[in-house]
Parts: sequence; structure tokens; C-alpha cells
Amino acid sequence: MFTGSIVALVTPMDTKGAVDRASLKKLIDYHVASGTAAIVSVGTTGESATLPHDEHVDVVLQTLELAAGRIPVIAGTGANATSEAISLTQRFSNTGVVGCLSVTPYYNRPTQEGLYQHFKAIAESTDLPQILYNVPSRTGCDMLPPTIARLAKIKNIVAVKEATGNLSRVSQIQVLVDDEDFILLSGDDAAVWTSCNWVQRGDFRDGQRGSA
Repeated sequence: MFTGSIVALVTPMDTKGAVDRASLKKLIDYHVASGTAAIVSVGTTGESATLPHDEHVDVVLQTLELAAGRIPVIAGTGANATSEAISLTQRFSNTGVVGCLSVTPYYNRPTQEGLYQHFKAIAESTDLPQILYNVPSRTGCDMLPPTIARLAKIKNIVAVKEATGNLSRVSQIQVLVDDEDFILLSGDDAAVWTSCNWVQRGDFRDGQRGSA
């Protein structure tokens, strides 16, 4: 499900600061026509850290409505408060999203055990597939490979978007994660093709690498 080119959409706004629905539709139509594998609504690129809760939810629901089943939609549901991340995640149950992208808590700088407990609590609150998102350059929080490997044992944590740009990380994650179905997505443009060269267990052959 989470393979190929997965694009994080911007959240277009009009001059009054409201969501520009017409421009959002154009973006979605473009990706449908281009054969994009899936889109992310309200990820980092879509202003996840700045949209109020209600507007965050509204943008995802509008994206689902405009996509109309033509392209898979992943909802950005990460937050630096575990309760808020759970609330967002549960809000999108039974809406049509195919999964949730959950970024590491920013600003708080939790320990590795804190990260594990944060994502475990989110995963246990829903049946939706969960994609971990590690982007320390933006969050100030780095989720290390052993923590990712622990979380990968949780049934509905199915992937990680690794955006450190550190290729040794890719290798470490592949070695430590004992699950051939766990998906590694590159969140760093410069590392996409090199990441694909770290082949184990037939993952690249089976299409278990992608970019987001």
C-alpha cells in the first residue's frame, strides 16, 4: 500500500487565510493525472504544526472528499501531545484514509522510551495503519533505529518515514527490524535512490521501498 511516490500536499490558502478549496482540488487532480501513488494531507508541508485542530480535521476531510477515491489519502496526525495525536488519529477512523503519518513530538525532546510509549499509545488507540515519521532537523527529536525496531513489532505500525538523510541509518533500521513487510520510506530527496540500494530480504524487488 505505501510504496512508490507519496506526495505531501501543501495546504493552499486564500488571501483571507481560509483554505482555498479550488486550488486544493487542482493539486489533487494533478497528482491523480500524474499517477502519484498516494498523497499526504496536513503533513509538515501542509502546515500540520500551525493549523488549529478543527481546521486540521477539515482539510483532511476536504482532501478525502475531493480525492473521491481516485488516489489514496494518508492523514497527518502527529502532535507533540500524545492525547492530541490520539484524538486526531481516532477522528479519521472510518473516513477513508488509508493510514496516518505521525511525526515525533517536537520541542518536548522525549527520551527513546518516551517515544516508544508515545507511539505505542497512538497505535493501540486505532486500527488504522501507522507510519512513523523521523525528521530531527525539524523536530529537534531523533528516533533511533532500536526504538523504530521495537515499534515495528506493534501490529499496525507498518512503516517509517526516515528523513535524517543518514544512509547508515537506513542500513541499521533494515538490520534491526525483523519484519520483511515493514516499509522504509525515504523522507530525504537526496537519499531516495541510494536508500533503494540497501536491499535485504527481496524488499526492493517486492516494491517495499518508496519516497514521501
